[in-house]
Amino acid sequence: MWKDPGAPTDYFYQIRPECADDVPKTKFKIKAGKTLSERRWRAAFSPEGHLDIAKTLSRIHRGGIHPSIRGEVWEFLLGCYDPRSTFDDREEIRQRRRVQYATWKEVCRQMDSVVGSGRIITAPLITEDGEPIQDPLNILEANPEKGLESTQQKNGTESHGNASNNPSLSQREDNCTKVLDKKVIQWKLTLHQIGLDVVRTDRTLVFYEKQENLSKLWDILAVYAWIDKDVGYCQAGMSDLCSPMIMLLEDEADAFWCFERLMRKLRGNFRCTDSSVGVETQLSNLASVIQLLDPKLHQHLETLGGGDYLFAFRMLMVLFRREFSFGDSLYLWEMMWALEYDPDLFLLYEEPESIGKNDGSKVKPKSSRQFGKFERENMKSGVKEGEEGPVPISVFLVASVLKEKSSKLLTEARGLDDVVKILNDITGNIDAKKACSGAMKLHKKYLRKAKNKP
Repeated sequence: MWKDPGAPTDYFYQIRPECADDVPKTKFKIKAGKTLSERRWRAAFSPEGHLDIAKTLSRIHRGGIHPSIRGEVWEFLLGCYDPRSTFDDREEIRQRRRVQYATWKEVCRQMDSVVGSGRIITAPLITEDGEPIQDPLNILEANPEKGLESTQQKNGTESHGNASNNPSLSQREDNCTKVLDKKVIQWKLTLHQIGLDVVRTDRTLVFYEKQENLSKLWDILAVYAWIDKDVGYCQAGMSDLCSPMIMLLEDEADAFWCFERLMRKLRGNFRCTDSSVGVETQLSNLASVIQLLDPKLHQHLETLGGGDYLFAFRMLMVLFRREFSFGDSLYLWEMMWALEYDPDLFLLYEEPESIGKNDGSKVKPKSSRQFGKFERENMKSGVKEGEEGPVPISVFLVASVLKEKSSKLLTEARGLDDVVKILNDITGNIDAKKACSGAMKLHKKYLRKAKNKP
């Protein structure tokens, strides 16, 4: 996808000129000898295709991943592929997944023809009781000169009179009858919510000036909302998490599976019931970490009415996408995933019958070096894990930010508005590598104190 591996970081994630003054500047630098380069990445594979994951993690810890290979490295970090697999294994898995995605997408297209059409739904299609809503403003199309606009706006109000000349109307034939299936109703109710988020997601980037990229993001989220019925679609940041996958992986199916693997790590945050929101577990973890490591700060936040730590909601849901530039947030993510890496991710995520043809002779015993540093610390600590598993590194990243701002929070915060304002000041001012180092230090300290806790 990228033709110039020596280009500066900003070349890969170009900002629209009119937005340049409104977004944080990227701090990430491509450093020879530290950043995982394409040459180093290719050299990390054996002739058969087995990846030396330990060396790869070490290089990522030192300087992140070069943007030209970021997508394919992420596929390993997120557990799409087993580093112990061969080139042939992975090609077989890749093709099978592409077929599976195409099948799911066709199911969704049969339910609504806008899926895969290159258009985006931005207004409700259906009522909660399944009655169709006929409205040409439902669908946005591309106009190279003016960006996104509705068919009605483009053709004038007379477009109501001739459906055959109006793709927005002619394609609504699948929305003319009442829907009875509750699952289909629920899915259709989310489509315009996805559209509204998509047209707002990363709009400062030149990449999303192209309608085809926006529609690809909408299609992936629409398909995901259908296949993961427990989560569906949540407007608390799923489009922000999916957006980089579209940019990094040209094939839509590959981008979908990378997003699906990321959601496996984070879907607990998005799962809601009548009585609770999924992210409450991580907010509770954050409260426990701060209470143990900085009881004075925790007490102060409780006094201000912030003991539920809801002010940290956004950081946890979208993994600091708002606090960093686009390029720096990707650097932060890969550092986190490398630190948390578990070589068994692929095996945990795959059904036994769908694992690539990898005979036992190819699988070597795992050494601790094949795990990320964060995961190794968890393994060594012996601290009992909670029902939701170990506390993720994202919680310690937020804790490190709070610790860094502890003095200011204690002396200047007189209410929750002050807490939010102080934390908003970090936007564009955090170094991703230093943030991860701070999180690791807090993690070690937390494990030590938790182990000795009576």
